[in-house]
Amino acid sequence: MEDYLQGQAGYEVIERDRKGREIRALRAEELGPRDGYNVVLTIDQVIQHTAEQELEKAMAEFRPQAGVIIVSRPKTGEIIAMSSRPTFDPTSMDAASADARRNRCISDVAEPGSTFKIVVCSGALNEGIVSLSDQFDCERGAFMYAGRVLHDAHPYGVLSVEEILFHSSNIGAAKVGLRMGPARLYQYIRRYGFGHKTGIALPGEVSGIAHPLARWNGLSITRIPMGHEVAVTPLQMLMALNTIANGGTLMKPMIVKSVVDSDGTPIFQYEPQQIGQVITPRAAMLMTTALRRVVSPEGTAPKAAVTGYDVAGKTGTAQKIENGQYVRKYYSSFIGYFPAANPEVSILVSLDEPTEGAYYGGSVAGPVFRAVAEKVAQYLGLEPQTPQTQVAQLS
Repeated sequence: MEDYLQGQAGYEVIERDRKGREIRALRAEELGPRDGYNVVLTIDQVIQHTAEQELEKAMAEFRPQAGVIIVSRPKTGEIIAMSSRPTFDPTSMDAASADARRNRCISDVAEPGSTFKIVVCSGALNEGIVSLSDQFDCERGAFMYAGRVLHDAHPYGVLSVEEILFHSSNIGAAKVGLRMGPARLYQYIRRYGFGHKTGIALPGEVSGIAHPLARWNGLSITRIPMGHEVAVTPLQMLMALNTIANGGTLMKPMIVKSVVDSDGTPIFQYEPQQIGQVITPRAAMLMTTALRRVVSPEGTAPKAAVTGYDVAGKTGTAQKIENGQYVRKYYSSFIGYFPAANPEVSILVSLDEPTEGAYYGGSVAGPVFRAVAEKVAQYLGLEPQTPQTQVAQLS
């Protein structure tokens, strides 16, 4: 935005006589100087401060290699807070390393793990391939496919699609993917925006990785549904969740609200932009029904529950890859929105390789989500919503 911020120098075109004096009658052109315009961001200063504080606490408690928090408005795509660690002092940027200056919300990619299950399940619901009550045998935690065994964190028997989501069964998600088929699964991966940039007005954004079907192997249809073999940015993952919160409509993320002159008069006004309808409002409503149970005592993230508010969300605990092999290091995350019936706020919390205590997304990122959500809800004056409130019938 430097072209808007830097202002404009004035100038005059004049003629002088032999003694160097201006001949005013021959002044040809004159333009006065203009102050730089002001760029108004969608960032809310109070919520940004909250995100910074809570991320600092999480870094101190869990000692991860890196971490991010993003807060947004699902209905508009507005980013109201975006925090990344490691960070730097903007008053002495020359002293900061390139690693510290990087905005990890848009420039870092990782396998998302179980948060990606929202893609396969919502796509299958949207296509009418499954219903929330359809049941799949989760093989007591060990499923042999294409000569390799796929494991669940806990042994489950027969689970419904709804239970697959709130228990976060890898095997269940894989079997939904098998029923869906590679072509349709890949279609929804692209429709949700994975594999290309979101277009946010910030430098350094990357596309992530969503391999074309020609590069899928025999295991891909069972591994991609659980968030393996794809790489996403935190912002991409949050915008995908926002699609479900927003009745199936994918929005372009906004970071700039307007450009105004020194008097506050708008020069440019930016409006929310719809990218496309990914799933139907009904499919989005069904997903919200299942995702609400993630924060219940039977789900994977009871520590993300916010007293007085109905939260829908999804955990992610992705193993990291080093030298082409999965290692016992984890990328722990939680994404959620609330109030579930009429979402006003969505939050992503991701911690890269927590080294203190637990590493599951619900145990590590869940409490950080709750701390941010509680303060944001109080600040915005959001009306409490009981768990019994029905999800709005979206049209």
